[in-house]
Amino acid sequence: MVVPVLTARFGVPGAHTLEVARRHGVYADLGRVLALDPGAVITEVTASGLRGRGGAGFPTGAKWGFVPPPERRGNRPVHLLVNADESEPGTFKDRVLLWHDPHRVIEGTLVAARALGCHRAWIYLRGEFKFLQARLDAALAEARAARLVGPDVLGSGFDCEIATLRGAGAYICGEESGLIESVEGKKGMPRIKPPYPAVVGAFGDPTVVQNVETLAAVPWILEHGAAAYRAFGTPASPGTKLFSVSGHVRRPGVYELPLGTPFPELLQAHAGGLGPGRTLQAVIPGGSSVPVLTADEAMGATLDYEDMARLGTFLGSGGVIVLDDTADLVAALANLTRFYAHESCGQCTPCREGCGWMARIAARVAAGRGTVEDLATLEDLARALPGRTICAFGDAAALPVLSFLARFRSAFEARVQP
Repeated sequence: MVVPVLTARFGVPGAHTLEVARRHGVYADLGRVLALDPGAVITEVTASGLRGRGGAGFPTGAKWGFVPPPERRGNRPVHLLVNADESEPGTFKDRVLLWHDPHRVIEGTLVAARALGCHRAWIYLRGEFKFLQARLDAALAEARAARLVGPDVLGSGFDCEIATLRGAGAYICGEESGLIESVEGKKGMPRIKPPYPAVVGAFGDPTVVQNVETLAAVPWILEHGAAAYRAFGTPASPGTKLFSVSGHVRRPGVYELPLGTPFPELLQAHAGGLGPGRTLQAVIPGGSSVPVLTADEAMGATLDYEDMARLGTFLGSGGVIVLDDTADLVAALANLTRFYAHESCGQCTPCREGCGWMARIAARVAAGRGTVEDLATLEDLARALPGRTICAFGDAAALPVLSFLARFRSAFEARVQP
């Protein structure tokens, strides 16, 4: 049985309170970690192979290492922004983690802040997460009263204040530079890179934006060591991952599994399989923005970065959407394109115009009023988007279209008029 890294306190009554959290090991190793050299913390996180769990999968230690050292940044402070925006359809693991174990996220934030030389961090929540903000603020108040947050944390001489703030519910603010713009009080619109946030981020200062799940894993790594973390998962994709499972399954929910777990194990042993008499039709493995898989592809896949790449898709945020044989895939794609048309920030012309155009065509096809020419136009539009926008939103909108048309062409051809 796998030792839970992230879900050990899920289901423990009162685990969101400081008293219960400390009784179950949260903050137990924080004093020792704060006494370490910041470089040693970054080295251990790098050695663990931990990759960002927000979707991009970038190596965490390498990201922290991009922040200029004190002698190169002068008087500029370092900011840490915890990305709790979680707007990817099909993904809900961060909000579950924050609800059940807010103190572990706070501890991970403190460790990362210490490693980065940061003295103020913000937890940026999606606009709809008012209920989570209340729970987090209560946890922060407890931690502050216990000298775990604020000046001279645990008598270590390290000062770190943490505060929460909410955006306005925009998908694009899950992208790190769009999040930074929102934190600065501006409309959430991604920035051109370079410069990258690690050098010029929030308020012009070095900034690291890190996902909730990523930071929640950090205290475990520092307590047990990089080698213990690498004992889970695969050599190329070490550690465990939270998978949000939704769609046509008997037990939708959040499951922590080692990376490299066969997809059938997640589907059948954890999510309870499909309904009676149903067969698998398609799986979106990493949130709505990644290419869809056929049933055969999914049932032969392992849940790790490398095998998803082999299949032409991405592990992404781990938002697994299961579609059985009752699903209308044409309508499903129309729903996705409508979402991306609504959420485009409008900054880039290809995205602003292309997403709306794709949504109109997909809706027409789903309604049975499309033509063969519409399918060709839809595909042309989707091919024109990737790589032509400031951020990856254009890719996110286009990849589902291209993959649905490629893998389930017959379903779309059956819906259109000659």
